[in-house]
Amino acid sequence: GDIVLLAKPVTLTEGDRVTLTTDVPVATDGTSKPEKLLYAVSLPPVHGQIEHINYPGVPIPSYRQLDVVAQKVSYVHDNSHGAGKESLR
Repeated sequence: GDIVLLAKPVTLTEGDRVTLTTDVPVATDGTSKPEKLLYAVSLPPVHGQIEHINYPGVPIPSYRQLDVVAQKVSYVHDNSHGAGKESLR
């Protein structure tokens, strides 16, 4: 079936961290097990990285919807000066 992904913008300043919650990215594929959905980071952020909260400083290439629900995934801005808008893909 189709996959639906809803996302809301988040504003950060240099060095900030935001924990991904279901208020930011939430996806569904029409099955009864949305917690098993896997997000793959196909294009890493230019001015930061996606991290698991248990492994700060280590970028991750993927995470599950269950990790988002448990608030275990965050985006960390890397202190780049002059960084413009960025989107996660």
